[in-house]
Amino acid sequence: MIPILSADPESAFPATELALEYPPGLLAAGGDLSPARLVNAYRHGIFPWYSDDEPILWWSPAPRCVLYPDSVHVSRRLRRRYNQGDFTLTTDTAFEQVIEACAEVRQDGGGTWITSEMLDAYVNLHQAGVAHSLEVWLGDELAGGIYGLALGRVFFGESMFSSVNDASKVALVALCRQLVQWKFTLLDCQISNPHLLSMGAEEVSRAEFEQHLVNTIEPDHWQQDFHPATRW
Repeated sequence: MIPILSADPESAFPATELALEYPPGLLAAGGDLSPARLVNAYRHGIFPWYSDDEPILWWSPAPRCVLYPDSVHVSRRLRRRYNQGDFTLTTDTAFEQVIEACAEVRQDGGGTWITSEMLDAYVNLHQAGVAHSLEVWLGDELAGGIYGLALGRVFFGESMFSSVNDASKVALVALCRQLVQWKFTLLDCQISNPHLLSMGAEEVSRAEFEQHLVNTIEPDHWQQDFHPATRW
């Protein structure tokens, strides 16, 4: 039986070492998606992930998939694609478009975990200056993008999408390059997959990941400027 969170958005989460082995990383259920609750969760390496027919579920997977921004792998083919100049890149100019595109049902028939409740919650975080997006444009069309939270010197990646070949890869590379310039030290990818691993992501223990959060997110200064409306 997993713990049920109280109605108080300021209440503490269970210790992450209590997360289940199966389903891997499931920690708690219930609560809400208020900005205070979400910021508290991410600061401790916890994130929500659930479907429309489920209660809010909170996760702390181990191992954790992370990408050190200065270690992103760019293949020669992708480097050529990136440097061709076909794409225009921006940050924080189309957050709602990016998250809505990420929430669309996939062409392979798979569903989406970005419920309408979650979409509204992250838009609220964006309006509060916590959630951010990077957009990839082909002409005037949004071709790809990525969104997540910036706390301290850590960017917590949530989801990315692509409607044009390589656009999501370009988004990830562009994000990493900007994070290096802005002195961010870690991009949280949550759970590994072959695509992320091929681009330089790696798995670390829960303890190592959480220690990094302690070292880089100060309790009284968690919000990190993300240089919005950058265009290059």
